[in-house]
Amino acid sequence: MTKRIIGLTGGIATGKTTVTNYLASTYNLPIFDADIYAREAVSLGSPILGAIAQRYGQQILLSDGSLNRQKLGEIIFNYQDERNWIDNLIHPNVRDRFLKAITESSSPTLVLVVPLLFEAGMTDLVTEIWVVRCSQEQQLQRLIQRNHLNKGQAQARINSQLSLEEKVAHADVVLDNSSTPEALLKQIDVALKNVSLN
Repeated sequence: MTKRIIGLTGGIATGKTTVTNYLASTYNLPIFDADIYAREAVSLGSPILGAIAQRYGQQILLSDGSLNRQKLGEIIFNYQDERNWIDNLIHPNVRDRFLKAITESSSPTLVLVVPLLFEAGMTDLVTEIWVVRCSQEQQLQRLIQRNHLNKGQAQARINSQLSLEEKVAHADVVLDNSSTPEALLKQIDVALKNVSLN
């Protein structure tokens, strides 16, 4: 039996969490999240955290020895080369975790939440691509509110990802999250019933 593997992506702060929470709570689908794997990859004592500390020095660590995410964010959202270096360190680890999860799961439908699905070259892991989108103004406002950033910081984070237009162009399903939560959930219901996408 071939598994249905949904690759859920979109821009930062477009509503991926709302979609995954609904898929998990309403449809009991297993959710595997790249952000969680990436966080675990740089956990205290991990080889990847050691490599990061070696490159940027002790100031990249908090007093307990864990990663200072804010400081790392300032580096990777402002210097593309450094972002690439970090990504090359973390993405193979995340890919391995996904492959393991896919192999071990007995569910016929899985959801891989991968904000950098295209950028990390992980489209080969999924059977269909869902992109969550909203307007640029909404995305900026949501990100500023959610992460307590100023406009410049928020824009830098948005600019560090592939544009929403490019993601939408490669999507099998586009979920428009620019109106109400109810409207978004209805689109998810339709997309999930539409198994024979290809």
